[in-house]
Amino acid sequence: MKKPKFKVDKHILTPKHIKISEREKLQLLEKYNITSKELPKILKTDSAIKELEAKPGDVIKIIRKSPTAGVSLFYRMVSDV
Repeated sequence: MKKPKFKVDKHILTPKHIKISEREKLQLLEKYNITSKELPKILKTDSAIKELEAKPGDVIKIIRKSPTAGVSLFYRMVSDV
């Protein structure tokens, strides 16, 4: 009997990960007056973004629920190293 695969991106404790469009990426970089290299990194092999088919250079928006702030947004640049 084959054991079902565990999908970490579907787990209740994993925050929502979304790949943003190039337009949204440019707006984000302009809003914070930064370059893409200044964003924190997330590996393209990270289990949470595996289903997004993200490639190096893409930006991932992470939406975390917070008891004090309600919702917190974080952004990560996909990297292969």
